[in-house]
Amino acid sequence: MANVAVIGSQWGDEGKGKIVDWLSNRADVVVRFQGGHNAGHTLVIDGVEYKLSLLPSGVVRGGKLSIIGNGVVVDPWALLNEIKTVQEKGVTITSENLLLAENANLILPIHQRLDAALEKARGKGQIGTTGRGIGPTYEDKVARRGIRVCDLKHDELLQEKLDNMMVHHNALLKGLGADPIDASDVYDELVKIRPDILQYAGVPWKRLEEARMKGEKILFEGAQGAMLDVDHGTYPFVTSSNTVAGQAASGSGVGPKSVNYVLGITKAYTTRVGTGPFPTEQDNDIGEALGKKGREFGTVTGRKRRCGWFDAVMVRQAVKVSGIDGIALTKLDVLDGLDEINICVGYELNGQKLDYYPASQVEQASVVPVYETISGWQDSSYGARSWAELPAEAIKYVRRVEELIEAPVTLLSTSPERDDTILVKDPFFS
Repeated sequence: MANVAVIGSQWGDEGKGKIVDWLSNRADVVVRFQGGHNAGHTLVIDGVEYKLSLLPSGVVRGGKLSIIGNGVVVDPWALLNEIKTVQEKGVTITSENLLLAENANLILPIHQRLDAALEKARGKGQIGTTGRGIGPTYEDKVARRGIRVCDLKHDELLQEKLDNMMVHHNALLKGLGADPIDASDVYDELVKIRPDILQYAGVPWKRLEEARMKGEKILFEGAQGAMLDVDHGTYPFVTSSNTVAGQAASGSGVGPKSVNYVLGITKAYTTRVGTGPFPTEQDNDIGEALGKKGREFGTVTGRKRRCGWFDAVMVRQAVKVSGIDGIALTKLDVLDGLDEINICVGYELNGQKLDYYPASQVEQASVVPVYETISGWQDSSYGARSWAELPAEAIKYVRRVEELIEAPVTLLSTSPERDDTILVKDPFFS
């Protein structure tokens, strides 16, 4: 048996929700290891829809432990609201099946106010933040002035750390023309919810080691996508955390050998929310058609996604950087009915050919995609549960994608329904 890390191989929104749910049903422990409530998964189970942003997907399945790891930044009010919403749909959430890392950093109102003020100050140079305070919280974590879950237990320390934090941030807010925040008000609000949060607090690394020793199956659940990684993505149009597979270990508290298989969720075309470079974007009828058929709107923000052709160069890069063993190809059915389909197989930059996506912000915005055109298919692939049910040209497309990204298709998703999945290889038994 293998422990599996699931990450997005593009700019997020690859359809991780369904795949993670499909896998979490086989897992014993499900761990979120990075990000915050700026990304979400939509699950549909027995006709009931769950929109999760902080809670691991396994929480809606009975008999599993869900862990929010130390690599996640947690808005405590958002977490409690999400727990309440899920509980109202009949899901049991207690300290027995949800564990919150005691060393996870907390998102506070000051972070959200800073996020909004800084984005406004950028003017035309906005990076597309969701405004939920994710970036400023990670900044405080790195600067060693963050408030962690365990700090809620100690009144004097909590007040002292809040006072120090506000000295720094209120000066910045004043310079940006925004209203300051009183540290005492934040303290009072945290004290009110302290018992509700601390009931879930614990030591994930210890529990994960116990799970490993027992041979339990662990699913490491990532948010967003590899090209939004703060180091390896389209910087600065990225999130504030590492989204590649290596973060699964450090963001959970396990050694790297605990992750045995990396599954990259990969959409059969490409989408992106917000600003930033997008070489294969189709700002035309093709892009509109893909967006409409694929229902491309953000789970958390509701923002319309930009759509374009599959970028094999970018996905291949994500495969190498994250050590992806196999991909789960999603939304193949959205390509049904197209006469021709383009795949980006390289870039041109200033007359030179590139087989990778450069790090420079200027060069990322300047590359021109080189396309390979293949035949589309008119028959439907929607709902297929075996290779035999797929149109022949659709199979050729999948095989060509495998060749170009240098990774096999492990799972193939043909609709939002959980069972409309073609299993090539079970990652847990790789």
